[in-house]
Amino acid sequence: MTTQSKTHVIVLFGGESAEHDVSCVTAAHVLRALDTNKYDITAVGITREGKWNLATQAMNDLQRGQEHVGPKLDTTGEPTSISVLVGQARQGAQTVVFPLLHGPLGEDGTVQGLLELANIAFVGTGVLGSAVAMDKSVAKQVLHANAIPQPNYVSLRESHVNDASLKHAIDTLGLPVFVKPANMGSSVGVSKAKNAHELKVAAEHALQYDEWIVIEEAIVGREIEVAVLGNNEARASLPGEIIPGNEFYDYDDKYVTDGAKLLVPADLTSDEVAAVQQLALVIFHTLRAEGMARVDFFYEQNGRGFLCNEINTIPGFTPISMYPKLWQASGLSYSELLDELIDLAIERHARRRRNTRR
Repeated sequence: MTTQSKTHVIVLFGGESAEHDVSCVTAAHVLRALDTNKYDITAVGITREGKWNLATQAMNDLQRGQEHVGPKLDTTGEPTSISVLVGQARQGAQTVVFPLLHGPLGEDGTVQGLLELANIAFVGTGVLGSAVAMDKSVAKQVLHANAIPQPNYVSLRESHVNDASLKHAIDTLGLPVFVKPANMGSSVGVSKAKNAHELKVAAEHALQYDEWIVIEEAIVGREIEVAVLGNNEARASLPGEIIPGNEFYDYDDKYVTDGAKLLVPADLTSDEVAAVQQLALVIFHTLRAEGMARVDFFYEQNGRGFLCNEINTIPGFTPISMYPKLWQASGLSYSELLDELIDLAIERHARRRRNTRR
């Protein structure tokens, strides 16, 4: 039974997207870092088939000793329902859901909408910001409308992907290009195309994950990332730099081989640091992000400067992930970061309820 003096934190992980495994790894590390003196913790796993289960084994491991949790959680367990778990929120206990669901049906506003309807506080960005940030095509349109620098791109729906539209993309962007599913993360479904045939193959591959694809010009420049934390008043971390181990920063680089080099902080001048931090905050607020986000840039030092690649509203929290590393370099430990995110969730929820009940 949840102790009234403690906040009840529900760690929600797994999910139906192609990023299921990444979510499980992330959740294991978050569970290890949450302070059991401050929080009553429940782990809920969503299977690849969409079934919600109590991650009983993970919680048993947590009770025996935090070091025994993970590194990857099992999403199977006792069948449950989110409504049962959070019903106590209406009995006076403070409940916060920590969604660690990467990709569609988790990071795209769907789960956030469910939690809004249920009147439950949750970590991170709300429905609109989550949906916009998840859809790279829409996010790029919003950035363009606000004159925020970014790589040139072409967005195509599946029904419009044909030889003529792909030729138009090459004529517009040149070669090589990167092809991405519009609604996916962790570099899942991303390919680099160096000629027309490779572009067609890359488009077909991306369409396995979403009905919209984004084709982007290939940027020759450094990869810089900034972590943002806060709600209405947000702050930016020191920037970091990624030097890919592969041709580009792909899924294996991020989660399998650990081949990429993460330079934290990045080797930038004070003026460059200030510029990219300010731009990250502008993007964070423009795309309606809240709580947390990682903003990724390309840096053309002798060209267009910092170009927004994308924003991630549920960034990875694994030991080799940039988001916690950037905050650690900025003076905020892993556990302190989790504490602040939970506090921000409570503040945002209280503010949202005041606004919706007027």
